[in-house]
Amino acid sequence: MTVGAARLVQVAALADVPLGWVLKVRVGSRELAVAHNEDGIYVMDNSCTHAGGPVGDTRLKEGCFVECPWHNSVFDVRTGAVVRGPARKELKAYDVTVQDGKIFVSLPD
Repeated sequence: MTVGAARLVQVAALADVPLGWVLKVRVGSRELAVAHNEDGIYVMDNSCTHAGGPVGDTRLKEGCFVECPWHNSVFDVRTGAVVRGPARKELKAYDVTVQDGKIFVSLPD
């Protein structure tokens, strides 16, 4: 499915991402982190902007944060913003649609 200059791609089933967790998924050559909190589903790049460590396959901290296990940078899953360094650049966050129990993300072509 294509929307403007982006395409909607199914990345997971809602049932695959338990509340309070972040799931790592691969879409083509891209690794994404899919987070599920009380407010909904959020998708961002799975590579920490400091040194490339993974932020997926973990529990959320305080309901909306992920922490890179390599150097402890913390990001807000709702926006990708850096909450604590050493990372200085935010994670790329993607537009998400949940429909019929499936999670779709809008990826650039």
